[in-house]
Amino acid sequence: MPKTAGIILVGNEILSGKIADANAAYLCRELRALGVDVRRISVIPDEISLIAQEVVAFSRAHDVVFTSGGVGPTHDDVTIEGVALAMGVKVARHPMLVSLLERHFRDRLNESHLKMAEIPEGAELVGGETIRFPTVLMGNVYVLPGVPEIFRQKFEAIRERFRDQPIHLNNVFVAIGEGVLADYLNRLLVDFPLLLLGSYPEFSNPEYKVKVTLESRDRGYLDGALTEFLRRLPADALVKVT
Repeated sequence: MPKTAGIILVGNEILSGKIADANAAYLCRELRALGVDVRRISVIPDEISLIAQEVVAFSRAHDVVFTSGGVGPTHDDVTIEGVALAMGVKVARHPMLVSLLERHFRDRLNESHLKMAEIPEGAELVGGETIRFPTVLMGNVYVLPGVPEIFRQKFEAIRERFRDQPIHLNNVFVAIGEGVLADYLNRLLVDFPLLLLGSYPEFSNPEYKVKVTLESRDRGYLDGALTEFLRRLPADALVKVT
């Protein structure tokens, strides 16, 4: 069975519309390319008890869990506390993180900065070989920051941990609408029932009307389905294949 993942986005700013999240879409694309099946995304406010509830549920339901946001020196950065509560442990300062902060801030180091050295007791620090500040891993929960640039840097440092059997993808762009296309898709699924098939209409693109996605972990199976689908389409329906 492929690995499954859940994503928890923490932040009042997302729920209020002040910030548009970019991390979940990025992570879904990256994990899918690695062969990991993202099953659920949750957006919750900066509340310790609610974070803990969500982490408990996600941790039990998925092979890996990623949190985004609520990690930093300010009053509303409470994700670490929420993860610790979920796992039934206390929060403690990690000596290595304290040392990193001391080297970075020097005589400017204060108590707010030191909050970033706090992790749930028993947590691991991973991915620190290629970036200055490692990622906190508690059980199967990876705690990542909300700032997209740093989020991506941290994920890149640990991405190979999640590589599974990849999901192969082909996109077929067609010049017929979903009403006509539906019959071709339904018949294709009869012959290729294990195919992951998607249909996405485009109302403002003059080049095509629908993007069809065909996906499978079996490259040969996907190639067979694609060949058959293209063979069955009307000659003037196909725009391009990627």
